[in-house]
Amino acid sequence: MSTETILIADDHPLFRGALRGAVAALLPEARIVEASGLDALTAHLDAEAEVDLILLDLTMPGVQGFSGLMYLRAQHPAIPVVIVSANEDPVVIRRALGFGAAGFIPKSLDIDAIGAAIRQVLDGGTWAPPDSELPASEDKETADLMRRLATLTPQQVRVLMMLSEGLLNKQIAYELGVSEATVKAHVSAILQKLGVESRTQAVIASSRIGATLRPPAGVE
Repeated sequence: MSTETILIADDHPLFRGALRGAVAALLPEARIVEASGLDALTAHLDAEAEVDLILLDLTMPGVQGFSGLMYLRAQHPAIPVVIVSANEDPVVIRRALGFGAAGFIPKSLDIDAIGAAIRQVLDGGTWAPPDSELPASEDKETADLMRRLATLTPQQVRVLMMLSEGLLNKQIAYELGVSEATVKAHVSAILQKLGVESRTQAVIASSRIGATLRPPAGVE
């Protein structure tokens, strides 16, 4: 039987340690890899895609709202991603599942409960807090925007994150190691897919449902 590889992505060392304990208790033979931000996470996945499960925090360097989840689902659709977050808002839980998370584990759970949730996902199921009253459905506008966001490529997700940080095309090009023309093409594709006319509208739309951060003050 092959050893399972679990990737824990969280910027808090103490909580990474708690998650490692929960995984080790459940899967003593598992290989556990840790990442403190999106760059470290993607670097590991680029080097070794054989990962059985990613435990992803919603808030850490390089991750804005659901953007990290969106990126991983687009770039590595075969790897299940479970959100582990201190945010227990039922709307956040529902949207995480809507963006393709295989589960949502509140950080307030004890280690045994976290282990049981992980086991259910590894067995091919999904998991959400049983006592959470999730909204029955999103309104039509939000559901449509979520569908549109889900069509973005991994690179377009990263460009959208950087737009929300107020970066200029040349800054985005530098960060991604591509030409400004390539960034412009990505921005045009993002606007078309989201059905908006400007980068500001794209950022506002995505931030409205928590896909990215709110636009910085002064970004028009």
